[in-house]
Amino acid sequence: MNTEILARRRRGVMQLMGEDCVAIIPSGAESLRNGDVQFNFRPDSNFYYLSHFPEPDAVLVLIPGREQGEYVLFCREKDLDKETWYGYREGLEGAVDRYSADDAYPIDDIDEILPGLLENRTKVYYSMGRHHDFDSRLIQWVNQVKTRARSGVTAPTEFVDLGIILYELRLVKRAEELRIMRRAAKLSIAAHQRAMRVCRPGMKEYQLQAELEYVMHQGGCRAQAYPTIVAGGSRALVLHYTENQATLEDGELLLIDAGAEVDCYAADITRTFPVNGQFSVEQKVVYDIVLAAHQVAVEHTCIGKLWNDAHEAAVRVLVTGMLDLGLLKGEVDGLIESGSYKRFYMHRTGHWLGMDVHDVGDYKVEGAWRPLESGMVSTVEPGLYIAPDSDIEVRWHNIAIRIEDDVLVTRDGPEILTQGLARTTDEIESLMAA
Repeated sequence: MNTEILARRRRGVMQLMGEDCVAIIPSGAESLRNGDVQFNFRPDSNFYYLSHFPEPDAVLVLIPGREQGEYVLFCREKDLDKETWYGYREGLEGAVDRYSADDAYPIDDIDEILPGLLENRTKVYYSMGRHHDFDSRLIQWVNQVKTRARSGVTAPTEFVDLGIILYELRLVKRAEELRIMRRAAKLSIAAHQRAMRVCRPGMKEYQLQAELEYVMHQGGCRAQAYPTIVAGGSRALVLHYTENQATLEDGELLLIDAGAEVDCYAADITRTFPVNGQFSVEQKVVYDIVLAAHQVAVEHTCIGKLWNDAHEAAVRVLVTGMLDLGLLKGEVDGLIESGSYKRFYMHRTGHWLGMDVHDVGDYKVEGAWRPLESGMVSTVEPGLYIAPDSDIEVRWHNIAIRIEDDVLVTRDGPEILTQGLARTTDEIESLMAA
């Protein structure tokens, strides 16, 4: 990421903070997997958005108006012995030279240095609850500053959630962010195409997971945006199924929800297709209802619409389709008002997408659904999930379908970032046959 772009982001945050404030953002710590083995580290999204500094145990501090420099970074020092065992560290010099910090201090000295940076500041912008151990340390630092009151030093009197400022900035994606998100989408499309081409009855779900993730990693993705879902048959009724252990059976549908993460930006795609490459009549009928809901929801993901409009439009199409199939009985408006359709469609039609797969940003502003703006990115993911029950015809049992794409709001209408992936039943069958 261009250093000037990052500097512009930091300036934007500080302008919204105002004078006499300080913002503090930890990168997070490594987490223990088992024994002395760590999980792969991924920095806090807010921290990375403003710094692109990739290491754990770092803290970013923004101090508007500070004469010695407004951007301070605490990080690990260079240590040749530890670097031999665990890898390269930027150190204080790298933090300044390559990541444009005005000042860099050893993370081990933060208890001595950071309280001084809090002196005579009225507010601390900080997201309480994200890093529990750090929360208590920050409170201790503020209390430490309070003990200097007789020397004429004042301590911050107010904590403000940094998300009030930062989440609104992150919600509207800039050109440099969209370039990365398009890369993530492209890799995810290729991975789903690979899964459709190699899928056969008798395969294990985890074998298809391996195919998906191989393509992503080969293309430059170092991690998935979220745990990959490969759910055959009735297992797709579990919305966040991630066991991926079962054998794929002839005649089943397979639901795959998988997305790449590139430079901490996510893609999020779901496709549902027949394990044997051919939809049954019943599967196709249900699929086409979900596809129609998907299409109308995409059309409502545009300037001039409210966030909830796409969901309401999709629900109306789904309820009408369920009435036609006999899954529901009654009138469309009444079924929507009562919420009885949620037996078969229990989630929302989308969510914000960005550095977090369920990205930040309010869906309502002052109690009203927010208008969509150019640069916002949302998923569109209607579905139907028909569990076996005595009042449901057997032919519909265990049909679970979700179709998900990533949609950018533009001045020219909705742009599907994941457009290149087969979506209709004919397109899917043709791809699988090839």
